[in-house]
Amino acid sequence: MQTQGGAHREIRWPLRHMVLAGAHWPSSDSATAGAPVVMIHGWLDNCLTFSRLAPMLTQLGDVYAIDMAGHGHSDHRPPGQSYLLVDYVADLAELLDTHFDGPVRLVGHSLGGIVAMIYTAAFPEKVECLTAIDSFGPVSRPASQVIPQLRSALLKRQDGSGLGPLYASIEDAARARAGGLSPLSNEAAHLLVPRNLRQEEDGYRWRSDPRLRHPSMIMLDEEQVMAVVASLTTRMLLLVAEGGILAKSDRLKARTGAVKALQVLTVPGSHHCHLDGEVTPVADSIRDFIQGGA
Repeated sequence: MQTQGGAHREIRWPLRHMVLAGAHWPSSDSATAGAPVVMIHGWLDNCLTFSRLAPMLTQLGDVYAIDMAGHGHSDHRPPGQSYLLVDYVADLAELLDTHFDGPVRLVGHSLGGIVAMIYTAAFPEKVECLTAIDSFGPVSRPASQVIPQLRSALLKRQDGSGLGPLYASIEDAARARAGGLSPLSNEAAHLLVPRNLRQEEDGYRWRSDPRLRHPSMIMLDEEQVMAVVASLTTRMLLLVAEGGILAKSDRLKARTGAVKALQVLTVPGSHHCHLDGEVTPVADSIRDFIQGGA
């Protein structure tokens, strides 16, 4: 299958209770290949959010991108379960233990960066280095919000989810996604959206599990987030998008100040700076960071 910038092959990773799907861009130079690069996408995206970036990193070694549970072509969680942040971390732990030999280089965007960061804090011996793209730790809530948050999530779980909108064409779905909470260009939306759709008799619906939109049942408070951040000992790169989410964060300075081995760079672009617009600065920054530690 062709993607802008290079070809990938589809891959499926069986776990104990589900199968995760993804994409593999083979190493362009086996003589200089290092540890594999494993990439994790953001909320409601899929592995092809890296379809432009991944081919630019293959000189480092094999590059893999995961569809997280409920996203893309991966399995949905069984009825009665939800999408807790720690469950994504558990999926990543099982995936790396089962299907990869030795440490990996993790790259995560948005939610994927949060998952990668928590996993790396817990298992530093499994991660050679970590890159987070416009992402630095979970969204936190005050401890006083634990019960209101739980109540809201349980009420939504009881109400369930409908089928969601029906789109007459992929173009219509891409147009809707382009104008979403984190806007995309038409080109970027067309790279991302088809993998998240399923075709029905009268059109297209989102393949993503509707439960992904439910409120989280429980969230960390800022003290807990800081404990996670302070536990990081692995060499890490943070890419802050000029027009992204982190550029407006009032907690970023305190969080980054707690990490021992962190490099912070600002790159042009939006929250999806690795997919939308000119992605070369993102690729160059990641490549230089990884090679600089070799």
